[in-house]
Amino acid sequence: MEQRLTIVGLGVTNLEISHRFYEEIFGWKKLPSSNENISFFQLNGILLSLYPREKLAEDAEISHKGSGFKAFSLAYNTRTKEEVDLVINTLGNKGVTIIKQPQEVFWGGYSGYIADPDGNLWEIAFNPYLPLDEKGNVISE
Repeated sequence: MEQRLTIVGLGVTNLEISHRFYEEIFGWKKLPSSNENISFFQLNGILLSLYPREKLAEDAEISHKGSGFKAFSLAYNTRTKEEVDLVINTLGNKGVTIIKQPQEVFWGGYSGYIADPDGNLWEIAFNPYLPLDEKGNVISE
């Protein structure tokens, strides 16, 4: 199996609300392949898909019930500490729930957390050990 990730699929409670969050709050553009049943956003080299939680669980043949910590987070890395503050402040001013204010972290970076409408955690981070290219991709050695 090749080492890659193609799509991050989020099961969402309300597709319309989540779609608006990513399009209007984050400022991302949905792909033309999106429709009333699913939304796609092109990220660097992968896609983010939003799909109704119950339908995603049905597709995987599991229960859609569950709450609390989801045991994962998504990350948006910045090029500087100052950019972390700017992104968190901008999102906070748009009414986004800030889970953790930006701060120096034990691993040597600087980060904070926000939540999307379904409580999915987004870490907004500066990681001095993961430089980014001009497109925002991690430069691997």
